[in-house]
Amino acid sequence: MTMDIRLARVDSRLLHGQVATAWTKAVTPNRILVISDTVAKDKLRKTLITQAAPPGVKANVITVDKMIQINKDPRFDVFKALLLTENVADMVRLVDGGVDFSKTGIDIGSIAFSEGMTMVNDSIAVNDEIASQIRQLADDGLDVFAQKVPADKKQNMVDLLTKKGF
Repeated sequence: MTMDIRLARVDSRLLHGQVATAWTKAVTPNRILVISDTVAKDKLRKTLITQAAPPGVKANVITVDKMIQINKDPRFDVFKALLLTENVADMVRLVDGGVDFSKTGIDIGSIAFSEGMTMVNDSIAVNDEIASQIRQLADDGLDVFAQKVPADKKQNMVDLLTKKGF
């Protein structure tokens, strides 16, 4: 067996209200894993994230390499995990490291806009590099979709990219 991954989501805001309430109710995890090399080194952000977990769900902040390591470890088979990364690059690293998202696909929930980026919907901004990473995940056979909250209809990310010229 392996860890039961309930949702794999890219969200530049990581663990926030929508994730802590709506997504936790929808996918019923017993563990939220925030996977970020940057946040894992930042004591304040790490503390704030672990405190933002909803009642009954434990949150941990771990590095990308740690997630790849524990993914196949039978001691973690009890995890019903909601995985969060801050960016698409970390999700690509997880896939390249052997983490299987074939059952869940990858939800691109929110990517904050900054200069040089294009909005592909109301919550996702991309540049050429991010668009390429999303296409790489799709080329790996994964369902890569945009879905801000569980009630929203899934939108195919490759279609959104194509419509915006990426």
